[in-house]
This record gives sequence, structure tokens and C-alpha cells, in this order.
Amino acid sequence: MSDASEHPVTDEPTDESRPDRWIELEGVVNMRDSGGLPTRDGGAIQPHRLLRSDNLQDLSEDDVRQIVEDLGVSDIVDLRSDTEVSTEGPGPLWHVEALTHHHHSLFGDGRSVTAEQALAMPEHSKRATRDAGFWSDHYLGYLAARPDSISAALDVVSRSTGATVIHCAAGKDRTGTVIALALDAAGVPHEAIVEDYALTGERIEKIIARLMPRELYGNALRHQSVADQLPRPETMRTILATVQSEFGGAQGWLREQGWSDADIERLVARLTS
Repeated sequence: MSDASEHPVTDEPTDESRPDRWIELEGVVNMRDSGGLPTRDGGAIQPHRLLRSDNLQDLSEDDVRQIVEDLGVSDIVDLRSDTEVSTEGPGPLWHVEALTHHHHSLFGDGRSVTAEQALAMPEHSKRATRDAGFWSDHYLGYLAARPDSISAALDVVSRSTGATVIHCAAGKDRTGTVIALALDAAGVPHEAIVEDYALTGERIEKIIARLMPRELYGNALRHQSVADQLPRPETMRTILATVQSEFGGAQGWLREQGWSDADIERLVARLTS
């Protein structure tokens, strides 16, 4: 594995690494393809391999067709809590036999989770405000509390025969953490990962507007500002730097979870070949 000094977090993505990766569907506002992001060896993440999204409950029939036929999705990884899944009920994709659904919550199995906890409201942190430090602590908490779920989600990506959609409620925090590890493992420069994470900020008002009418999230979000929910680049820089310093990067973190070199090679090949 390469030393951290060989790949500083100041690596700048090139213009070619900034394609329009948004996937415009009627029922989501924060779906995009990781395809096109550059890797340090001169390659790139392949299109239609790793997609990220917000809640998939509102997809239209045409959305479902595009996801299955045009995007070639074969696997859905749901990072929401048991509470969110049971309250929201099955979405349109649950009825598609061609898709395999994987539920890997980043909260404890069977644990009752409030919207405030799912959306990381300040009262559930030692920090009073949601600055970059708040989010960094929160995301690192996912790695500490549910490494099994994160590892399992990435295993799905590595074994998928088509595109994998990873999603939570907003497609920002839980999804952002798992996507970042996948991209880091595949050799995407840190600054390109940071930029991709922060891209959600372009849609944050639409994301909140989508969640507001939903029973589980609406009351919690009414008392929050849009600024509180904005993804901050320095948050993701901190996560990537911490994983680099403590584990030698995402590949080292995966080895800590029991992944072999062959397992890691399978993930990298799936994303880049």
C-alpha cells in the first residue's frame, strides 16, 4: 500500500473529473453516479458501477424503468435504521424481482431511532452546533459503531453484477461516509472525494423539501436551518485524513475488518475496470 506522503490530501481533481454526474429522476433529488471520478494511476471510476442517492420511496414507474434498464442497477444498499425502514414501508423498487436489496443499517440492529438521531441533530452530540467538527465526529462514529455494516455494504459493491445504489434518507451523511471509503479504496484522490461529497450542497434545499412532508423526518427538520445541513468540505477531509493516519487509508481499514488482498482487489476492479 502506498504511503500517505505519496498521495497528499491536496491532490486536485482535473477538469475531466468534473462531469455532470447528476441523475435526474422524478422521485429523487440527490442521485448521482461516481463514474468519471479520477484515480491516482490515471484511470477512473467506471460509469454505472457506484451510485449514491437520497430516499427511494417516491420513484415513479418511469424512474424504476430508468434505474433498471438504463442504469443497469442490480443491487440496492439501504443504510437507514430499522425504524426508518419500517416507518417508511417498502418503496417501488422492492417490487422489482431483478433487484437485490441489502439492508445494512449504520445504527444498532433493532434499535429504535428517532428522526433527530437519524439526521444527526445537535442534541445527540456533545457538540452544541453542527460545524465541521460535529460532522467529523458523527461520521467517525459510524466507523466505530457499525464497521460490520460499512464493510458489508462495500462487499455488495465488489460482488455486484450491475450498478449498486447506496442510499439513506438524504444521501449525504451515512451514504457520504460509505461512498467516500469505496472511492478511497479505489484510489480516487482525496480532494476529488471531498468535492464529490460537497456536491450534495447544490441540492440541500430540495433534499430537505422532499423529507419535510414525511412523517418521520418533518417535525425534526422544521426546527433546523439549511446551513446546519450543508456538507462541509473540511468534514470529509478530516474523515479521510483520520482513516489514512490510523489505518493507512480505506484499504487498510478494510483489512482491519478481515478483508483479504483478493477481496480488496475485487472491489477496486469492480469500480475501475
